Amino acid sequence: QVQLVESGGGLVQAGGSLRLSCAASGRTFSGYVIGWFRQAPGKEREFVATVNWSGGYKYYADSVKGRFTISRDNAKITVYLQMSSLKPEDTAIYYCAAKYGSSGYSADYVYDYWGRGTQVTVSS
Repeated sequence: QVQLVESGGGLVQAGGSLRLSCAASGRTFSGYVIGWFRQAPGKEREFVATVNWSGGYKYYADSVKGRFTISRDNAKITVYLQMSSLKPEDTAIYYCAAKYGSSGYSADYVYDYWGRGTQVTVSS
């Protein structure tokens, strides 16, 4: 069992930055792929970014490529999502998810563990 807790959300103006954190606990973090997803009101959950265990493989949704950066600190058992040049359309609840695996995954249904989410609101 892996428990995930997101933090770092908040209210920011368009063009601003936020860094989200996903802290894991419960068992070893080794071998786990982490994904970030988001869900805006009235919309389906969508993929944002994913990183493999070593941090050597990263994959982003086109909508955030060049603006968001995913990274991980395995010593701290934490994965980060640095978000820059934020837009109002980035407003959503952001979730991190974990799956034991080798690469990265963009499909939400493959992930086994989920956090409760953190709200990000970008004002225009």
